[in-house]
Amino acid sequence: MAKHVAVLMGGWSSERPVSLNSGNGCADALEQAGYRVTRVDVQRDIAEVLAKLKPDVAFNALHGPYGEDGSIQGVLEILGIPYTHSGVLASALAMNKARAKDVMQAAGIPVADSLLIHRLEAARAHAMEPPYVVKPVAEGSSFGVLIVREDAINPPQQLFADDWAFGETVMVERYVAGRELTCGVRGDEAFDIIELVTAEGGWYDYDSKYSANGARHVIPAPLSPNIYQSIQNLAVRAHRALGCRGISRADFRYDDGPGGTGQLVCLEVNTQPGMTATSLVPDMARYAGMDFPALVSWMVEDASCGR
Repeated sequence: MAKHVAVLMGGWSSERPVSLNSGNGCADALEQAGYRVTRVDVQRDIAEVLAKLKPDVAFNALHGPYGEDGSIQGVLEILGIPYTHSGVLASALAMNKARAKDVMQAAGIPVADSLLIHRLEAARAHAMEPPYVVKPVAEGSSFGVLIVREDAINPPQQLFADDWAFGETVMVERYVAGRELTCGVRGDEAFDIIELVTAEGGWYDYDSKYSANGARHVIPAPLSPNIYQSIQNLAVRAHRALGCRGISRADFRYDDGPGGTGQLVCLEVNTQPGMTATSLVPDMARYAGMDFPALVSWMVEDASCGR
């Protein structure tokens, strides 16, 4: 009998729409691959729902808080249901950008200089000389990211907003110019690298990630062989340093343009990379000769507890 896979999607974070898109795409592919699939829109009664459903595997297609910060992983560990992607500790570490940078830096992985500060303090005065980036400490899909340009007189005033929904502590990070590059890891092996080229030449924001014509994925990224191999090695090292399992994706900036510094930094590691039609890891897998049903099947067969 085919394995019964519960695809966990939706949830209540700001990334709910992305998760529903990812989850339904993964569920379709798993059904195509021959699995018995139940689509679960995750709410706060998820433990009770899964205890009754008793799936063989939980495919985690959640994004954002509660879905990729160790919370749902802890529930699945308690219920004894094998699940995909990273475990409790790796998920919590990678979701917290500051702690993840500490771990990566200790492992010799280059990261951008940064500091943590209260959002109101960051709104009153520049926390560092522009250009810099203000980021929520634990969000994904570029939610709440503010870029402060070199000629900015004032810090971002959006941080004063009463409806600011991304936490009271923010990360202020040195802006690294240059190319946006990303490299997925499956198990302990790196995929080929994608360069992200946005339609308007801007940064890879939410619209660029999820709009049909938001960005071009150039694979393999046009890089010198030594830089290409270095990025793949760094992606695997970051995956291992954080204790990731299954699939992860590391994002990089490389400042190799005219007058650039040549700086290469790892921005973050995503333990729950998007799985939509415009997502990056499915593109990397296709380039490696693995279609979408084969990719999600590998993830199901890799699932376990104690990750």
